[in-house]
Amino acid sequence: QVQLVESGGGSVQAGGSLRLSCAASGSTPRWCSMAWFRQGPGKEREGVASIYVGGKSTYYADSVKGRFTISRDNAKNTLYLQMNSLKPEDTAMYYCATTAGRVVLGVGTPDSYDYWGQGTQVTVSS
Repeated sequence: QVQLVESGGGSVQAGGSLRLSCAASGSTPRWCSMAWFRQGPGKEREGVASIYVGGKSTYYADSVKGRFTISRDNAKNTLYLQMNSLKPEDTAMYYCATTAGRVVLGVGTPDSYDYWGQGTQVTVSS
């Protein structure tokens, strides 16, 4: 089992920045894909960014390219999402996810991932 705990969410004005963190514990796989998803009110959960743990491949949704950066600190077993130039449409609950060892090409869909955190809320006001 893998446990994921997100933190770093909050309320910011448009144009601001936040950094989300996702601490992983338990039987974390050495090789896997990890990702950030988000779900706004009345919307489906959508992939934001993913990273292949074991390589340097990163993938982003078109809506966040150039503004968000996904990274991972292997020593701390922690996934990050640096979010800059935030927009009101970025408002959502943000979730961290990981596969159990499978590599996902691209950001993938929610079904591609095996473990999920509880989420952290990001609210961007105009």
